[in-house]
Amino acid sequence: MKKIEIYTTNTCPFCFAAKDLLTKKNLDFTEVDLSGDAAGRAALKDRLDGLTSVPQIFIGDTHIGGCDDLYELENSGKLSTLLDA
Repeated sequence: MKKIEIYTTNTCPFCFAAKDLLTKKNLDFTEVDLSGDAAGRAALKDRLDGLTSVPQIFIGDTHIGGCDDLYELENSGKLSTLLDA
């Protein structure tokens, strides 16, 4: 299974929803909390060509987007396929 990495802040309801889905599916993930981390936010912005919103989710080396994108993958049945690929 590919590594899941999620960039969050501690006040973002979309971050909580994305982590909730991953937890309910019993998926291990690495959380990078950017709360008060200006350098971390700058690094994420550089990694995503200017994107600064959270959550930002990566599966392996693939950026899948945010919370809505994660739920769309799950609802379409493509999340498991992407994790197993």
